[in-house]
Parts: sequence; C-alpha cells; structure tokens
Amino acid sequence: MIKLLFLTLIFITSLFANKVLYVNYGEIPKRVIKGEIFPVTLKTLSTVRDFDDVEYNFSNHSGLKILDTTPTKEYRGKFLYATFHMLATADSAKLPDVNATLIATQKHNSTFINGPKLNIITLNPKKEFSNIIANSFELQDYRTTSYDINHNIVVFVATATNANIETMHFENVYKQGMESIENSYETSRITYYVVIDKHLEYFTFSYFNLSKNSYVLVSIPIIVDDDSVATQSDLKPHDQSHDTIKMYIALTISIIGLIIIFFRQKYIYLIFIVLPLGYILYLSMPQKEVCIKKGSNIYLLPVENGTIFEATPQEYHLPREGSVTNFTKVKLQNNKIGWVKNEDTCSY
Repeated sequence: MIKLLFLTLIFITSLFANKVLYVNYGEIPKRVIKGEIFPVTLKTLSTVRDFDDVEYNFSNHSGLKILDTTPTKEYRGKFLYATFHMLATADSAKLPDVNATLIATQKHNSTFINGPKLNIITLNPKKEFSNIIANSFELQDYRTTSYDINHNIVVFVATATNANIETMHFENVYKQGMESIENSYETSRITYYVVIDKHLEYFTFSYFNLSKNSYVLVSIPIIVDDDSVATQSDLKPHDQSHDTIKMYIALTISIIGLIIIFFRQKYIYLIFIVLPLGYILYLSMPQKEVCIKKGSNIYLLPVENGTIFEATPQEYHLPREGSVTNFTKVKLQNNKIGWVKNEDTCSY
C-alpha cells in the first residue's frame, strides 16, 4: 500500500515537473449587461525568473467581442495581471479559452485554461432609450435649425466613457444618423443628428449609467436659430415670409418722409426716402442661384463623408442660401435644405 502511494506521488510529480506557467481568470464581473464593455483580468505566475514576455491566445468564446489583443499588464508581487476589454454582444456569453505562452531566451512553455460562462443581463428599456450603455455620457454642444415645414433638425456632439457609442439609435424620430465618430472603449465622441417634429419643445432620451446602475435622462431644449456653429448645422434657409411686411414698412417711412419734405421744405429729410427705397430694392432683388452638376450629391450637413439624402439626376439651378468652407447651402425643389460641395457646382 505504501509502495503504491509512493509510485503515485512520483507519477504526479513527473506530470507537473515541467510546468513553469500558471494562469487563471483573476477578476471576472459578477454580471454583465448585454451591450456593456467590461474588463477581464488574467492572473499569471511564472516559476521562471528571467523571461521576455507572456503571450495570450484566445479561442472558443461566444457572445462577446474582444476589443484589444494587447492587454494592459501590471506586476503585483510575483503575479502578472493582464487586463483585456470585451463587449457583450448576446444574451449569453462564454469567456475564451486561453493558451498562455511563456517566452524566454532558452525555450517556450505554455499552459491552457478553459473560459467560464458569464452572467448576462438584458435590459428592457423604455422607448426613449438611446441604446447607449456607459459609465458616463455628456453633451458637449447642440444646435437646432429648421429642416422643413413640419420638422426641425437637432445636431449634437456628445462624449462617453466605457461605451460602444456607435450603437446610438433612437425610436420615434423622422430621420437620424451619425456624422462623425471617435470611438474608443475608454473615451468616445460622436456628432449625431435627429430630425424631429416641430411641435416638440425638448428632445429627451436616456442612457444606462453603469456607475449608477440606472437610466439617466438627457434633455436638449429645442431653440431654433440661424447661427453657424462648430457643429456646422446652419441649415435654415433665408426666411422670406416677412419680406413683404418689411417692404410695406419701408414704403410707409418713405411716404412720411415725402410728406415732411412737402410741408417743411427741408431736403435733409430725403434720407427718410432714399434709405427705405434702397432697402425695398434690396428685398425685391431675385435670390442668387447656383448651378449644380448632374450626379452631384446633396448632403444633409456640410461635413466630409456626411449623410447623402439626394443625388441630382440632371443639372440643377437652385436658390443659394449660404455657404461654409467647401460647401454651398441650397434650397431644393421640395423646399428642403441641403449642402453641395463647391467642386460639384458648375463653372462657366
């Protein structure tokens, strides 16, 4: 009996005699929300003092996306902690199996561990949910301008931490889209637009705050203006609805000036005639047109690689509403406002 135990001990010792690398999942979140970016840490111990590096190869994972192949490494005493970031993409998920390889001058040694299953939670949000799950989400800038007779367009810039910000999406809006993005699991930035009903006084949506473990409301007040800002959202056309009233006012001032001159015989009051008449002439001048080449793209916003919502089937002559760098604002035949690149305008 003693001899059998001794032989068993020798056998077990021989099995582990060549093992120099020990790896296990050190820090695993107790729960993960579908759509959440979360860290996973591997705890590694080497019995070899002098080595160059430890490489980790993943396999057999499901329901998640690995966001970085090069981990953040930190030594704590004898242990090496390697942290990877992953994105939960499904209702159930399993961490990858890991093959860790010790790279040393003399030889390479490796060890293998199986990945455990994760506890995935799926949110059941309300309709105003923006599909953003983050540690934080902040508005940096926003602007509202008129889109057409029934809608306004809201353009906003936002930053988020620990978020997959490219998944942003809203329910119950007329149109929406992403104009630019700087995406990183640490800090991301997005420029986004939504076209909403004109009667709305606020555009309100929510995101899930991981730090607070709750939904947080974000509200943008709808204040329509004409100013061109950094978001390049100067989309409102020249409003000619009040031009007739302005012309009548100017004409009235001219008539009053004429009456004053008639009774007082002082020609200094000619200024009350000349200036209003000049203003009437300015308002009555036809709006400048711009020629657009056949097949040109009409953009929703004046930004490179922006959203294209129409292409000209033939050469167009459209009212020119303004301009910014490299873009000209035009009023389309359906009274909507668009932007065309200056290179797509005709030159005769």
